[in-house]
Amino acid sequence: MNQLLGGRYKLGEMIGAGGMADVYVAEDTRLAREVAVKILRSDLARDPSFVARFRKEAFAAAGLNHPGIVAVYDSGEEPAPYIVMELISGHTLRELIHKGERIPLKRALEIGEGILAALEYSHERGIVHRDIKPANIMITNQGDVKVMDFGIARALADLGATLTNTWNIVGTAQYLSPEQALGEVADLRSDIYSTGCLLYEVLTGKPPFTGETPVSIAYQHVSGSLISPSSLVPELPAGVDLILKVALAKKAEDRYQSAGLMLDDLFKVGAGQVLTTKAPRNKISRRKIIVSAISTVVVTIAVIASLLLTRPNTDISAFPQVPNVIGLTQADAQAMLSDYVVTIARAHDARIPKDRVASQIPLATSLAQKGSGVVLTLSDGPGDSIVPVDLVGMSLINARAALSAVGLLVTRTEAVPSDQKIGTVLKVTPDAGSIITAGGGVILQIASGQVEVPDLIGIDAIQAKTILVQVGFLVKEVEAYDVNQPVGIIIRQAPDAGTTQTIGQSVTITINKAP
Repeated sequence: MNQLLGGRYKLGEMIGAGGMADVYVAEDTRLAREVAVKILRSDLARDPSFVARFRKEAFAAAGLNHPGIVAVYDSGEEPAPYIVMELISGHTLRELIHKGERIPLKRALEIGEGILAALEYSHERGIVHRDIKPANIMITNQGDVKVMDFGIARALADLGATLTNTWNIVGTAQYLSPEQALGEVADLRSDIYSTGCLLYEVLTGKPPFTGETPVSIAYQHVSGSLISPSSLVPELPAGVDLILKVALAKKAEDRYQSAGLMLDDLFKVGAGQVLTTKAPRNKISRRKIIVSAISTVVVTIAVIASLLLTRPNTDISAFPQVPNVIGLTQADAQAMLSDYVVTIARAHDARIPKDRVASQIPLATSLAQKGSGVVLTLSDGPGDSIVPVDLVGMSLINARAALSAVGLLVTRTEAVPSDQKIGTVLKVTPDAGSIITAGGGVILQIASGQVEVPDLIGIDAIQAKTILVQVGFLVKEVEAYDVNQPVGIIIRQAPDAGTTQTIGQSVTITINKAP
């Protein structure tokens, strides 16, 4: 194939094909280098709304400059939408998993750390992936972990292409968060859930939830009980069960509230440390009851859809696409759903204004027979959370985790002189026991002080990160290569060892990695 895209990229052999795009090796004739070109599937390329979103998100993805993210160099739309990416020599994590070989614990944790480091970087820049799965994780021939497809994943998600109009994509369904399975808004915590699913499979050899159809898998994500990883692989450290229980919590507010928090816990498990993160409490809320009820509706709709797909003589006009009514008032939503029988449920939702539609079943754009049922869940607002009573005396890291476990954030820290250990929480505003809106934040007053920067030169990168987290510093990573030093160790650091700086500041480490 000698087609020249954009007057610049000479296509070579196809090296991959997926549900959304085909991938080719190409020569960048302007810069005389090899690249990878991903060309969108023809049916997606014909949708102008998708192409517009894809253009926007490809541009955003091109701004992500991180060693753990496959670089996007360029994009174009003729003769079909395409993106030009860094060419990676290696394999997808999906290929490695399907070989059936057990991945050692240390390596599995490194893979999880690589994914979370990339997500922490993208989330800080407002980019949520929304489609973390083994097929989107590259393992290079040098063993590096790289996340890809930020642009396509976001554009597809924004278009509303969800579970019910991709019945045959069982692999993707295995990594969908509960909120994605219900057609709700996906945020950074959805990426954390999907990473938890992926890490569960890497560690145990099987995904956390399985089924014969995407909808049956979605049912498990929404209401199924999680089997502890250690019951499948008894030799796993105790901390692994806790990490995955938090990451795979059904409610987003019960999960890690940032990729960095989950990354910290993976470092601790790898270093053999005891975790202080609190597991989510098993609360039978009104939302859970509603979810259990509407899950039955999901399965019923799956049966209808499967019948439709296996009966070629069926009148397709009797199965129109369900319109998207998320965010509308009940009256406006029912007006758009006049061809269906609408049932109303209610639940708390921190992201959708009160009395607006927070979720719908069937999901938007799925096919549903006229006269069939549609369940709309109206938002009762965000609901309430209680400020934990035991924050004073905790370390800053542990206090953040405790607040995350109840759906709250730290909006500001105030360092003040104290004879307490540096970083110890001295005061919480509002007071412990206060009831505030879920998703809200608190102010922590912490003991100030200067901490001596440890000497990290020559030690393993994972050990260095663990040391910095324990001391109370943030970690920034860069890579370089010194042929005279072992791969994987720290060859430079800033600030230098022995200098002092305030707790919570960043320390930059340079990891020796072969080009």
